[in-house]
Amino acid sequence: MAEQPTSLRTSLQLGIYKIIDPFVKLLIKIGLTPNAVTSIGFMLNVGVAVVFILGAEDKNRDDLSSVAWAGGLILFAGLFDMLDGQVARLGNMKSVFGALYDSVLDRYSELIMFLGICYYLVANHYFLSSIFAFIALIGSMMVSYVRARAEGLGIECKGGLMQRPERVVTIGLCALLCGVTSNYIGGDYKLYIPGLPFHVFETMSLFTVPITILAVLTNITAFKRLMDAKKTLLESENNK
Repeated sequence: MAEQPTSLRTSLQLGIYKIIDPFVKLLIKIGLTPNAVTSIGFMLNVGVAVVFILGAEDKNRDDLSSVAWAGGLILFAGLFDMLDGQVARLGNMKSVFGALYDSVLDRYSELIMFLGICYYLVANHYFLSSIFAFIALIGSMMVSYVRARAEGLGIECKGGLMQRPERVVTIGLCALLCGVTSNYIGGDYKLYIPGLPFHVFETMSLFTVPITILAVLTNITAFKRLMDAKKTLLESENNK
């Protein structure tokens, strides 16, 4: 049972690879290197932050169209996370530096994306949600750091619920859903329950609630990886 999520995740990845491989071959044919594809993905994430910031500066709190555009761009940028690896594999262009470059720009991309999200939430007075977004950022970075530090000690550490692809898809889809839904129910929609002095749901909740869940799950994932690494280290020491 424990291996089922991993096998499902692998199956999904293989299915996506089959879909994108023709496009990957086209990128190789026109001369794009894996590092170039990685750089394009990074620039798209810079664009995500710009969309969020410009949306915040629009001063219309009820207009969530920028959230939808940012969500779509997050998903498109996330596609390049898969493309660079496939370009390296199918184009026989794997390199140690390429793997390092990809890892470093992935971290920068995520930091910049969360910068845009936090800016948007603070500017529109979603202060509590901005704190959870920052906690989600911390968790996201620690998930990657624990893996990198463990692998530096010779320990494979890849488990957990919220790895980078899951984080990208969750944020991208929820932002897109939030922005699109606002066209139908309005960006200022609020749901009240009789007897309660505050609303229990608003349109923006479609984006902020998943970020709150992400804040919890990413840090749980980081802690789980830490405990898995500890277990492996103790077993290694006991076997000496």
